[in-house]
Amino acid sequence: MRGNVDGRAMVWRNAVPTPTTHKTPHRAVALSEPGTMTRVTEPTRYGDGVAVVVVTYFPGDDLARFLDTLEKATTRDVRVVLADNSADPASDAAVHNAALDSAAERDGVQLLRIGENLGYGGGANRGVAELDESYGWVVVANPDLEWEPGSLDVLLEATHRWPRGGAFGPLIREPDGTVYPSARLLPSLGRGVGHAVFGKVWPANPWTRAYRQERAPEERTSGWLSGSCQLFRREAFDSVNGFDSRYFMYFEDVDLGDRIGRAGWQNVYVPSAAVTHIGGKATARAPKKMLAAHHESAYRYLADRHRGPAWRPVLAAIKLGLAVRLKLETRDR
Repeated sequence: MRGNVDGRAMVWRNAVPTPTTHKTPHRAVALSEPGTMTRVTEPTRYGDGVAVVVVTYFPGDDLARFLDTLEKATTRDVRVVLADNSADPASDAAVHNAALDSAAERDGVQLLRIGENLGYGGGANRGVAELDESYGWVVVANPDLEWEPGSLDVLLEATHRWPRGGAFGPLIREPDGTVYPSARLLPSLGRGVGHAVFGKVWPANPWTRAYRQERAPEERTSGWLSGSCQLFRREAFDSVNGFDSRYFMYFEDVDLGDRIGRAGWQNVYVPSAAVTHIGGKATARAPKKMLAAHHESAYRYLADRHRGPAWRPVLAAIKLGLAVRLKLETRDR
């Protein structure tokens, strides 16, 4: 079954660039035939261990709350890797380092100081690379989350119902209790442009409603899942080489969900598991930079999937439109 998955992934890699910083591990095997010795590789077979990779960037008090609630989210032993992207000097560096050092003193928690800001996907890839083959299930999450009791166990139980599930996402609540639309359709060119143009001025427009998939929560497949909290089948994550690190911020989860689906896996929404996402601290440090990164990633996603001379005028118009929108939205900041 794995061989078929890898075959489909190779076809997709010819169409859309995938990350080169995170390679699927393989084990060399020697096969002998009369008079010959052939060396081939087999995909790595992972164990049933569970790990959580938390991508941090000046997380503050959120990290302790994340770890406290994680302890009640599962009865399983969990290894935690803190992949820290905080590299630039800041006035609150001492507080930040104290929070990380305190977290690293907990049992099963490893602090990985990357030394540079690789972005969310790049940091996640580095964190996953720290794990050995005994970990077959990996959560990638933001530190500004609160887990509901038993929620990680509920996600793990769902994997038995979805043997082709490559990524599993919980229901995500806002601090006020509102359910965030975290399982969505992939943004086609029409839906993407319609949502980008009318999303804020006409929230109920048909493109935004179709894209956000806001409806009564039910366990189902989706085009992609919010990157703020996902449980990955390690085999599926590695079969597509993890996150594409070209996406510094935003759309890294959309891109990964698309590639996971094209590789023959499923993105599964599991609303019976729930977390609360506080949100905003990392992006609040540099709002203009983050908004620019959002527009850059949106353009990259569309450009990767619409190639050739016929698409150049369309992409040029989109690029211009995003630049105008960025200027309008940041003029008073």
